[in-house]
Amino acid sequence: MSGDATAGPALAELREGEAPPEIAALYAALRRASGVPLVNLIHRHLATMPEVLPWVWAAIRPPLEDGRLAGARERLAASLPLPAIAPLPPGALAAAGIDAAGRAALIALVETYNRGNLTNLILLTALRRALEGAPARPAPPPPVLAAPAMLPAPPLLPRLETLPPALAAAVRGLAARHGGSGVVPSLYLHLAHWPGIPPALPGWLGPALDPAAIAAGQEAALDLAAGEADALRPSLAIAGEVPGGQREAVLHALRTFTGSLIPAMVPVGLSLRRLLA
Repeated sequence: MSGDATAGPALAELREGEAPPEIAALYAALRRASGVPLVNLIHRHLATMPEVLPWVWAAIRPPLEDGRLAGARERLAASLPLPAIAPLPPGALAAAGIDAAGRAALIALVETYNRGNLTNLILLTALRRALEGAPARPAPPPPVLAAPAMLPAPPLLPRLETLPPALAAAVRGLAARHGGSGVVPSLYLHLAHWPGIPPALPGWLGPALDPAAIAAGQEAALDLAAGEADALRPSLAIAGEVPGGQREAVLHALRTFTGSLIPAMVPVGLSLRRLLA
């Protein structure tokens, strides 16, 4: 989540299936522009604040639609150092109950989260730094890339409280490696569609899920994202003040997601992409 695509019972959100028409239209626009077939939690959370999501969408829309964000996203992913992890042993996916079709769906799901997390980390860092008036770091403009094709729609995001107790415990155990926020990253929750994966993931990813490695990866992602964000800041279309006097609430949300939740999941998701490839 991110962020990060993240989800947890303590954080207000407006899920896609529950959105009124005007918010559903914005969710559809976000999906089309990013090529991500789901709406990440940061936007589902901002949608609970009156008039905020339309304002955010207008601000981030230009670099999201003109190809600059796609270039920044690819450049950050290529620059982020990742821990060395061992290849999956033969039969590991089969032991987790994943056949060839399941592997393709799993790879698509991981790519969905990677694309969404990288998109939101860069764009929302740019918006946050602009609202804070942070001095812009000199940064070369990102390459302009064609918008990627829409990824396949993933299965519905399950609710943690509906999972069998042992599976829910495995998902919470993965979340606990990120610290004591109590927020469960949505990727871990989504992986519960394959019940063998959450308990197997610590062995599969090894050092990439070590709490110290997660913290180091988070800091590296934050640093790279700040540079990419400042390269995109001139293209934001910020229209006046945050509506409804909600500037501090929006800044708090942006700081929470871009400061910890999303950047912590970026190296994990990219490591899982490398492992499955």
